Parts: sequence; C-alpha cells; structure tokens
Amino acid sequence: MIFGRSERGKPPVEPVTLKILVAGGFGVGKTTLVGAVSEIRPLRTEELLTEAGRPVDDTSGVEGKRTTTVAMDFGRITLREDLVLYLFGTPGQERFWFMWDELSEGALGAVVLADTRRLEDCFAAVDYFERRSIPFLVAVNCFEGAARYPVEDVRQALDLDDDVPLLLCDARDRESVKEVLIGVVQHAMAYQADRRQTVTT
Repeated sequence: MIFGRSERGKPPVEPVTLKILVAGGFGVGKTTLVGAVSEIRPLRTEELLTEAGRPVDDTSGVEGKRTTTVAMDFGRITLREDLVLYLFGTPGQERFWFMWDELSEGALGAVVLADTRRLEDCFAAVDYFERRSIPFLVAVNCFEGAARYPVEDVRQALDLDDDVPLLLCDARDRESVKEVLIGVVQHAMAYQADRRQTVTT
C-alpha cells in the first residue's frame, strides 16, 4: 500500500500543523471539548478521583465528577486540506500546573474554557497566557442549568482586555467547538501580524 500519493497532476499537499491548548479550571469540560471535535480517538490521561485527593480537589459545583486529567488530553482536527490542528487539553488542578510549561511550548494559541458557576477557576489560565504573551480566547461552556449572563458581564468579571475574544459554546457539540477553534486561530494570526507590524515600525 502506498501512502501520501497526490491526485494525478497535483503536487502533494503538506499540511500546516498548528498547536492549540485547551485550558481552564477543574471540571470545566476540557476533555469533553477535545473529544467532541477530534477526528481521531482522543488520547486521555484520566484517573479516578480518590478520597486521598478530596482535601486538594475542590469538587463544589461538579460533585458528579468521578475522574480527572492528570497529564493531558490530545486530539486532532483537519480544518482544511492544508491546515491541521493538534489539540492539547491541560490538567485543571493546581498540583498538575507544572505540565503547562511543557504543553505550551510552540503553541499558536489557547482556549480558556470557563464555567459561570465557577468563574474564578479560570483566572489562573487567563493570567498564565497573558504573562507569556500567548494569544487566547475565552469560551464560556454553557452547562445545562447554569445561569446565563451577558457576554459583557462575563468579560468584566474576568477583567479581560478588549481585544481578547469571548464566545459562548457547548463543549459537547462538534460544530460549536469548531467555531471556537476557528476563532482562536483567527485571533492568534491577527495577534502575530500585529506583533510583526509593531517590530517593523
């Protein structure tokens, strides 16, 4: 079997691969988001929550959660023939944050997933990407039964800069997640273009 052959008369297409991080608090839906959109079976590093972890794992608001990501989630989505995204979901608990530096190496941008019931849980991710000048957007995961707030109220509560996109999404829905990913790629490309222009002027 021959792999990688192009159509007759057309040169082979070597896709551009981009790395996107999916970050946010514990139980916000990062694993669900990666799984909803990945065209391959996602790599997951989930472990059962144990009694030993209860003193350090705040499960208020997500009492039904039984597992947690301890390293990363990984998925892939082809947006176009020449554009492939690799998705890396970060662990949400503070004791696993040491992995973020490794995962963020070479990232084009990031999605910070937020839950309005536990909005403070995404502050650390917002701060992390701001301090490292990694372009990001905030996607509010609209959980069933959670209160809905105007986008501007959420933006103000997170103290986001005006140029940081904020979207509403359903982390279970493939089309909704694709819109978020397209949004972060567009934002990251505009961010990089602005930086290049600033350097040359």
